[in-house]
Order: sequence, then structure tokens, then C-alpha cells
Amino acid sequence: MKRKIVVLIGCLLGATAFTQEASAVPAFARQMGMACSSCHFQHFPLLNSFGCAFKASGFTMIGMQTKVEDENLSIPSTLNFAGFATAGYSRVSNQPPGTSVGSFSTPNGGGELSLFFGGRVSENVGFLSELAFPDSNSAGSAAKLVMTWDVAGTRTGLSIIANKTPAYSMELLNTGAVETHKMVGDKGDPSVVNLESAGIHSNVFSAAQYLGTGAPAHGGSFVSSGSMGFVNIGKYNLNPVGGSSSQSSEMSTTYARAAYIFELAGWDTAVGVQNFSGHVGNSNNPVGLFDPAAPTPAGYTDSKATIIDGQLQGEIAGKLVGVYASCGRAPISSTSNLYNIHNETTKRSCNIAGELGIIPHKATAQLAFRSARNGDLAGRNTDNAVMLGGTYELSQNVELSLTHTMNSGNAYDAAAPAVGKTQTTLLLEALF
Repeated sequence: MKRKIVVLIGCLLGATAFTQEASAVPAFARQMGMACSSCHFQHFPLLNSFGCAFKASGFTMIGMQTKVEDENLSIPSTLNFAGFATAGYSRVSNQPPGTSVGSFSTPNGGGELSLFFGGRVSENVGFLSELAFPDSNSAGSAAKLVMTWDVAGTRTGLSIIANKTPAYSMELLNTGAVETHKMVGDKGDPSVVNLESAGIHSNVFSAAQYLGTGAPAHGGSFVSSGSMGFVNIGKYNLNPVGGSSSQSSEMSTTYARAAYIFELAGWDTAVGVQNFSGHVGNSNNPVGLFDPAAPTPAGYTDSKATIIDGQLQGEIAGKLVGVYASCGRAPISSTSNLYNIHNETTKRSCNIAGELGIIPHKATAQLAFRSARNGDLAGRNTDNAVMLGGTYELSQNVELSLTHTMNSGNAYDAAAPAVGKTQTTLLLEALF
């Protein structure tokens, strides 16, 4: 099965074709004076080529909005804000006795509730901040400052981030390299104790999500993007404590990302690679991941993973189609590996997903497959899955999705009970 999926991914990346992404933040729609669909493919948060260009500019593009300008000053006349809220219902199979099978979520009550602001700081500097409410099902507040200049037809410079995965510093693909840029709107139910760190549905769609490379970080990258792709290389501290600074900490994880973007037979196409190397923590606190008071075992926790991904976005018979594929691995470590929690064998995942636009910019149907090994001992490490789903846009900024995931393999057969073997999620997302 795994070999077939690898061959299929190779065919997709070598024959047909697809493009990229950007965070669905209405603050930018206000800055540009353009509809959400101008930047997004099919539905938010997937990006089309124009959305990628806006993101690559470091959020500095400005459209119909007026500016306050003077010598060495060029800012929007309005500080643009946006809100994000989710509500829904999730049903998870095989919960332990006494635990509810289903659960409702509301904004800031199991669902997400965040406030965004950002945009153009100057001609070459942009900013984005996410403020998560205390009880929100969110990774927490985060920020990004991007400083880029035109260099030989590229936008080149620095991206500095706080409390997000290193990929957040610059990412232009919809393959799940960052949690905010993917086909599936639901991250899964974080209350479910499962074998992996990310959401059940996201784990089927993306190898990066399955490996759990979204651990929050502080740091910065050299970034460069142009019509043929982008590069992101940086140093990060994967030991943030409640959003605290990286003072006295080593930037001990290196993140390297490169992607090639091109057109093939009328399809927007992209292929890329991600690599995480190094370790977590610092000399004074080698392994206390998020708590400086945590015990300090001998040696560091490694942060090592490699992912190859690609996408195709275009049309078939007048219907928008997106195909997303990724394969990743997290090796075993002599101590431990943040991205391979079992650390008995190499953790691997090959994922492929597709989305068909049934009603243009209104309704889609989704299908995804995963063939994986979770890094546990042989006999309990097979971790495969199928995901079925669909989305319906009540408006360009309000989306309803229904997603069902069925997991299989001896990783679940060995569990008693196999918590989370199936999960169904109905999710409402609103951006305003």
C-alpha cells in the first residue's frame, strides 16, 4: 500500500500539476479592497497564485485603501483588524468508559476565537499578529514581522516569528506545512488521547501534520520568493514558555525549506522539501520542552524530520480541482525526537488528498489517504487512514464543513480500546 502511494505521488509530481496558499485574514481584504476569493483557491484558507504573491510581499501590497504618506512613511490610513471564530460538533469512537462520545464546541469554549491585525508597516515591511482568547482552542497568540526588498526580481529579506512553527515564517504551499494552510478546516479534537500530536483529520491530509512539526517556536529566517518559487532558511528556539522570549536560549533548531513553482499543462504546480535539524531547548534546560522546571534527562531532545511535498491546482471539465501530496520521515534518536514520540523505529507518513469543486467557490468534495508507520515497535506501528469530507460556503468568509476519518492498522488494533479510530466533525468557521 505504501509503495503504491509513493508511486502515485511521484506520478502526480512529475506529470499533472497545482499551486499554493495564504492565511484567510479579512484584514488583508480590507487593505486590498478586494474580495476574499481574489486570494483564495476554492475556499479559505487555500491560496491561489495572487494570494501567494500578496503573502510573498510580506503583506505590503495595498489596493484601494488610502495611505498616510510622507518622506520614508507609507502606511494604511486604517489599522485593519479581523476576527476568527469556530463552532461545531465532533463524535469520536471508542472513548474510555465514562467519557462522552460526542462533544460540542463554541467560540472560546472548545472552539477557536482569535483577533488578527496587521498589514503594511512600510513599503518593505509587513506585520501580522494573532491574539488568541484564553479559552480558545488555538495554538496561542503569535506574531510575524517580515522585511523584504526587491532583489533581482525577487522579494528577499528576513521573517521573524513568535510562537508558531518555523514554517510560519514563509510558506506558499497548501500541503499542510503550516497548520493554517490546508484543505481540512478542522484540527481534530485536542481532548482525544491519540497516538499522534496533531488533529485526526489533518493527519490524513498532510505528512507534516502527522509528524507534528507544528511545535511553536521563536526565531527568524532568511526568505526569498519569486515567480519560480521560494526559499526559507532559519534558526529557531523550540522551547518557548508561554510566549516568553528566547533570552538565554540557543536557536538550536535549523529549518530549511525550498519549493519550485511552475505551470504545467495549464495547472499551477509546485514541489518542495522541508527539513528540520538540531535539538530542542538550551544548555541550561536541554529537554524541558515547554516548562523550564521540567526534569532534565541526559541528552537533548532532537528535532529532526524531512518532508517532500507537492500540489496541483487547476480545472477539469470546468471544475476546480486540487491535489496535494506529501511524504515525510522522522528518524529515531539516541535520546528522543520531538517528531517521533515513540522513538522505536523511523516514523513515516505518505499522504495524498484531493478536492473537487462541485459548485464553483461554493461547495467541494474531499478525499484523502494516509499510509504511515508511527515509530512504535513492529506489530503496533501500522497507522493508515481514509478521510471523506466536504465544504460549503455560506458566504466567502463563512464556511461549513463535514469531515469523517477512518483509521486502520495494528496501531489501533493493539489499543484497548482503540480511542479515536473514527471521528466525524461538523465545523462552522467565520472570519470577519
